[in-house]
Amino acid sequence: MVVVGAGECGTRAAFELREAGWTGPITLVGAENVLPYERPPLSKSVLTGPDEACEPTALCESRALRDAGIEFIAGAAVTSIDRDAHRAVLSDGRRIAYQRLLLATGAAARRLPLAGIDAGGVRYLRSRADALVLRDRLRSGARVGVIGAGFIGLELAAAAAARGCAVTVIEAAPRPMSRAVPTSLATAVADRHRQAGVDLRCGLTVERLTRRDGVLLLELAGGEMLECDTVVAGVGAVPETALAEKAGLAVENGVRVDARLATSDPDVFAAGDCCSFPHPLYGGRRIRLEAWRNAQDQGRAAARNMLGDDQPFAAVPWFWSDQFDLTLQIAGLPDTAAQEVVRERPDGVRIRFGLGTDGRLRSAAAIATGNAVAKDIRLAEMLIARRAAPATAALADPATPLKALLRHAPI
Repeated sequence: MVVVGAGECGTRAAFELREAGWTGPITLVGAENVLPYERPPLSKSVLTGPDEACEPTALCESRALRDAGIEFIAGAAVTSIDRDAHRAVLSDGRRIAYQRLLLATGAAARRLPLAGIDAGGVRYLRSRADALVLRDRLRSGARVGVIGAGFIGLELAAAAAARGCAVTVIEAAPRPMSRAVPTSLATAVADRHRQAGVDLRCGLTVERLTRRDGVLLLELAGGEMLECDTVVAGVGAVPETALAEKAGLAVENGVRVDARLATSDPDVFAAGDCCSFPHPLYGGRRIRLEAWRNAQDQGRAAARNMLGDDQPFAAVPWFWSDQFDLTLQIAGLPDTAAQEVVRERPDGVRIRFGLGTDGRLRSAAAIATGNAVAKDIRLAEMLIARRAAPATAALADPATPLKALLRHAPI
């Protein structure tokens, strides 16, 4: 078994293969010359924590890999897949035989199509190396321009503000996090950023980037020039599909896989940020998820199906974001809902449920300090998984425990 990509998805898959009973060789290939590590902290504690804690947390130690009998090849790239010969070809010429192969290649930061980009200075955040460079630049008093107000852009802005930087965020859409978060929650997050001194500007585009006397100049639509010491772009990600395309595998907003996470070649699977898959809870809609939980879940599911389990992947999408003292959690896909039901708890926290036209619960989202909404979102996630269609009055009533609704939901 060969796993290409040593992030959350690939590493979890490699260990799951062994735990699920595979006794043959397992090879895990990672492009970075370090042990596998957790990526969510890159935009959070790696940027804001003390110097001794600035390294991301390792997913596993060398000993764990050895004990599991996993051969880890670090700092290497798989350049091609010989599907006929069942060989993965590495950049150094090595050829690794496989019975089944998993593509867990993740996604890359979307690059800005911006005039003057060759002036340099734009930073992206996707890897440990990116985070350590940014940490060094986010010094107190530094002027930081963030392009994009999605999850990554706003987490970066929060980290920069926490380090004493003067932060301006530029977002082309009318509001932040417009693709994935209900409007009211996005407004609450925007208000928290402004309270912390972040200059958040929506409905505005950047036209050009230039450099003058060591200062980066962002030219905004309308002609305003914004002076920055550092510019960071958080404008989304694109799936890493080059290897799949070169191998002749089907690609559709990522490596196209079936319900079992198998590609158009039955001996090659794909999972995590790099793949698009049909989701049975949403009518078979083909989606691609860039989320830590999905990477974990799909890595494990792909491993089991590589060994013949033949189980469709049906985990409920789940997202979270920490910004300042707030945590945003979302279960399901809010953009599939036709109706919103709001439950206001006694502590003032509002849980926003999204229902489909058939009355089924499709999503739940909330924001609060710390982990205050975790239990409610977890129960909502279970209701979504069971295709429950709870009464709107019961959903809205904080006196009706979500656990009680779960007891009456289909199994």
